Amino acid sequence: MLDVSVLYGGLETPSTPHRYGRKITQIDPPEHQRMAVAKSAKTRRPIVVWNLTRTCNLKCVHCYTDSAAKRYPDELSTEQAKSVLDDLAQFKVPAVLFSGGEPLVRPDVFELAAYARDKGLHVVLSTNGTLIDRPTAQKLFDHKFAYVGISLDSAIPAVHDEFRGMKGAFNKTMEGFKHCVAVGQKVGLRLTLTRHTHENLDKLFTFIDEQDIDRVCFYHLCPAGRGSELMALTADMSRQAVDAIFDQSLALLNKGKCVEVLTVDQPADGVYLYLRMLRDNHPRAAQVLEMLRWNGGGRYSSGVGIANIDFHGNVHADQFSMYRTFGNVKQRKFSEIWQDTSDPIMAGLKDRLSLLKGRCGTCRFKSICGGGLRARAELATGDPWASDPGCYLTDAEITGPEIPLLDADVQPAR
Repeated sequence: MLDVSVLYGGLETPSTPHRYGRKITQIDPPEHQRMAVAKSAKTRRPIVVWNLTRTCNLKCVHCYTDSAAKRYPDELSTEQAKSVLDDLAQFKVPAVLFSGGEPLVRPDVFELAAYARDKGLHVVLSTNGTLIDRPTAQKLFDHKFAYVGISLDSAIPAVHDEFRGMKGAFNKTMEGFKHCVAVGQKVGLRLTLTRHTHENLDKLFTFIDEQDIDRVCFYHLCPAGRGSELMALTADMSRQAVDAIFDQSLALLNKGKCVEVLTVDQPADGVYLYLRMLRDNHPRAAQVLEMLRWNGGGRYSSGVGIANIDFHGNVHADQFSMYRTFGNVKQRKFSEIWQDTSDPIMAGLKDRLSLLKGRCGTCRFKSICGGGLRARAELATGDPWASDPGCYLTDAEITGPEIPLLDADVQPAR
């Protein structure tokens, strides 16, 4: 996850310590205190993306879980879920993200949220927004959800409805968003970059400006589930999209709008931003390089700083890697599964740089990018250590003297 507003725009947010190892200038609100726990990126606990249910009221064309509006067998019971939350709290994970399917179709979602908050967990919701009426929004606020991320695929209603598989989805989604704003719930938008959506980014940022939206996340496509049927962006399209995101983010900040803009699932974005700042003689380029080095990109994401528990209780490196399971929370605690490196893939994810192949293996920025998204590489090639096909950097950009690791990451000779 690249925080464009922080790195490029100089905005400070409560997540800055967790992502970049830098203290923020204001006192953290209590619900964000856990985000500053990590001494280094490699030792931080994972943010857990938890698919509470596979059931969903929509049928999105890019759904990585291939969900539908039906019941699925063998999902965790309320008591089983509470046992998992006990373990996550004791393990001191920085956040748990309730996802789906559509998590709001699960009848006990607010009971689980209340239980998690009582345990001191930082709770986030990922939703399509169509089920959020005013009472539901008030419940989200009352249960102290730290953030609600609502998926929106376009500022053009017809395009969004096509992606979501339901006519009128755009209007329902925006109603849900406005209900959250009305009750004071922190809320933002999530969008997946595809060949359909990247063409309308200017309209989307105009929409963000007009609607006073203060947080938006742009996800690079990982071809999992129904998303495997979509055409990913070409390298040129990716560069155009990321440039547009950088330009528009800075324009909003320059207007005095404190909008958090993030890109997700492509750590090469950090390298691309640094090269752009270097080319433009940006005064903070060197500082941004150090923040990116601390973060480590993909090196400290899947299998380290990001984890997934699916609807059956299976543990994965991330939500796109459901093809490989390291254990099940019904039989074994998540914390034990996560720290067990007897599986060579789990061990490799926790120390991956020497395993990377192809362009990722020879890239001078691999200590910053960390090899991109491993799930995307494996889904495309069958090899978990192959080059990430989503990387849009040119050979000329990645060739040259390697950026060294931070001193804290260099292992002493034995």
